[in-house]
Amino acid sequence: MDKFKARARALRASQTSAEAKLWQALRNRRLARWKFRRQHSIDRYVVDFVTLDGKLIVEVDGVTHAEPSEAAKDAARTRVLEACGFLVVRVSNTDVYENLEGVLEMIEGTLRSD
Repeated sequence: MDKFKARARALRASQTSAEAKLWQALRNRRLARWKFRRQHSIDRYVVDFVTLDGKLIVEVDGVTHAEPSEAAKDAARTRVLEACGFLVVRVSNTDVYENLEGVLEMIEGTLRSD
């Protein structure tokens, strides 16, 4: 098993509660029949959620992502993933906890606009 698959497997086993909540809404084609994967490796990164058919990556960010150094890493990561042909959207843990329906509507709307 390559290191990216091992990392993805470890991340699936230790997902955050926000990721678990969003995964329950996305798994088994629950969102408009789109097939999502969680903790999937793309290029040199493991993304939180992706629909390969929709070419959409959804990243769930905690408070540490607001730090300037983390924001710079996120921007570099986004550039690489976009160069692979994906659109990257970011949602906060707070959004998932307090406005899951809004998050799902945004994801579905993004997928429909392509």
